[in-house]
Amino acid sequence: MRYYSLNHQSPTVDFREATIAGQAPDGGLYFPEQIPRFSAEFLTRLPALPRAEVAYEVIRPYVGACIPEDELRRICAETVDFEFPLVPVSDRISALELFHGPTLAFKDVGARFMSRCLGYFSRRQAAPITVLVATSGDTGGAVADGFLGVPGVEVVILYPSGKVSPLQEKQLTTLGQNITALEVRGNFDDCQQLVKQAFLDATVTQRRQLTSANSINVARWLPQQFYYLFALQQWTHAAPPVVAVPSGNFGNLCAGLLAHASGLPIGHFIAACNANDAVADYLRTGAFAARPAVATLSNAMDVGNPSNFGRILELFGQQHAALSALVSGATITDADTQATIRRTYQHTSYLPDPHGAVALLALENHLAEHPDARGFFLETAHPIKFPEVVEPVIGAAVPVPDSVQGLLSKPKQSILLEPRYEALQEFLLR
Repeated sequence: MRYYSLNHQSPTVDFREATIAGQAPDGGLYFPEQIPRFSAEFLTRLPALPRAEVAYEVIRPYVGACIPEDELRRICAETVDFEFPLVPVSDRISALELFHGPTLAFKDVGARFMSRCLGYFSRRQAAPITVLVATSGDTGGAVADGFLGVPGVEVVILYPSGKVSPLQEKQLTTLGQNITALEVRGNFDDCQQLVKQAFLDATVTQRRQLTSANSINVARWLPQQFYYLFALQQWTHAAPPVVAVPSGNFGNLCAGLLAHASGLPIGHFIAACNANDAVADYLRTGAFAARPAVATLSNAMDVGNPSNFGRILELFGQQHAALSALVSGATITDADTQATIRRTYQHTSYLPDPHGAVALLALENHLAEHPDARGFFLETAHPIKFPEVVEPVIGAAVPVPDSVQGLLSKPKQSILLEPRYEALQEFLLR
C-alpha cells in the first residue's frame, strides 16, 4: 500500500514512512491509494472470529510488507486485548463501550497500535524518534500510556491549560520517563497549530525525527476501523445499524466511513457535534467554514477546524451529495447534553459520559424520524474522566475504577507554554 498527500505536492510513501513522518512534507495528511474490500467470506465469518484476527485482517492491506506477519499479529493482539461490549440502553439503542482499555478511552486502540509499530520501526532508526502530539483530552493519556518506556521514542504532548478534565490531566502529566507534557495557555486549536508548524520547520526537523500520534497519523487513524467491526460482530438485527459518532477532530468517524467503503454493512452515520459544528453545518448546507473552537462540556470535541475532515472529503470525491446521503450532522447543546445524561441515568441506570451523551441524543433524534431503524452510539470514554460534568447532573459520585485509583494522588509534571510557536521551537531545540 502506498500513501499520498492530500496536498498532492509530496511523493507517495509506504506505511512505515507515513507512520514515522506523521504528516507529508507539504503539510498534507496521508491517504491510502486504494481502499481494500472485505471479502464476502470474511464478513460471513465475522461474528465468530477472534478480535485479534479481525484486527489483523483489517489492517494487513494497509501495512503491506512493512511489518512481518508474525510481528503484525502480535501488535494486533496486544492492541485489542480488552473488551468492546455493545451494551443495550433501550429497545432500539445500544452503546458501544470503547473505554475498557488502560486509560479508559477509545484512543487506547490507536495509541497502542501506533506505539508498537513505532517500537518495531525504531529498531532500524539510528536516531531517536520524537512523537509530537496535541490533545484535547484523551489522546494525551492514551499516547502517554502506549509509548511509556518504548526504546528510541520520546513523547512530547501539548494540551490546553484548564481545558482537560482532572483525570485526563493526571494521565498525561504523571508518568515521567520518556513522556513530557507541555501545558499551553490556549485551546486545542492553538496546540494543534503549534504541532503543525513544528512539522514544517526545517530548523526543528533537521535536529529531531518528528512524528505525530494524533489521528492525522495513519497508524493512529486506520486501527479505529476495528471498533465498527467489533460492534458488527455483536449486532443481531437484520437491518444494518445507524451509528452515531461523537465527533471532534473526526478521525473516529472517518475510520468508520473507511470501513463502510471497504464493505462493512452500516446503514447510516451521524456526525454528532457540540457547539463546534462546522462539519455538521457543511453536511446541512454544503458550505464549510472553519471557526475558532469554543469551550463546551464535551471538551474533547472542542475542535473548530478538524483535520480529518479533509480525509472524509477525499473518501467521497469532494462530493457533498454523496457524503450527505450517508452521513447526517447533529448539533447538541450543553444543556441538552446534561439533560440526556440525567434522563438516561434515571430511566435506564446507564451513565453516559458527556461525549457519549451528545451521540446518544443525536441518535435518539434520528430514530424518532426513522421508526423502523435501530442503532448504536460510541461511548468513547468512562464517565469518571468527567466528574465535574457528570456528578452534579446525576447528584451522585461516579465510582472510580480500580485501574486509576492510584493515579489521582500522583503529582502533576508539566511545562507551561505560551501559545506562540517560538516557545515550542525553543523547547524542541533545547
